[in-house]
Amino acid sequence: MRMKKRKSAPKQRKIGRLMASIEDQDLSLDLIKESPQYYRPIKIPITLRLDADMVAWLKKQGRGYQTRINRMLRKAVANERKKERG
Repeated sequence: MRMKKRKSAPKQRKIGRLMASIEDQDLSLDLIKESPQYYRPIKIPITLRLDADMVAWLKKQGRGYQTRINRMLRKAVANERKKERG
């Protein structure tokens, strides 16, 4: 049985994912845009219980709802860090 080759994400999505994952770090955005393939955050599988209406809302927006959850959490963490810094 042959495994299907995974399609690579478009360059813009890779850049967006990279920028979101290093939002609070002091890396040049030009460097990130030039070389997004060099940075990949480590992912770990978890089980997460969410309200059904929240999952429905996220899925209604199309594919990638787990990625959107990750981005929302990353933004919330970045906002908390900004508050802590003053």
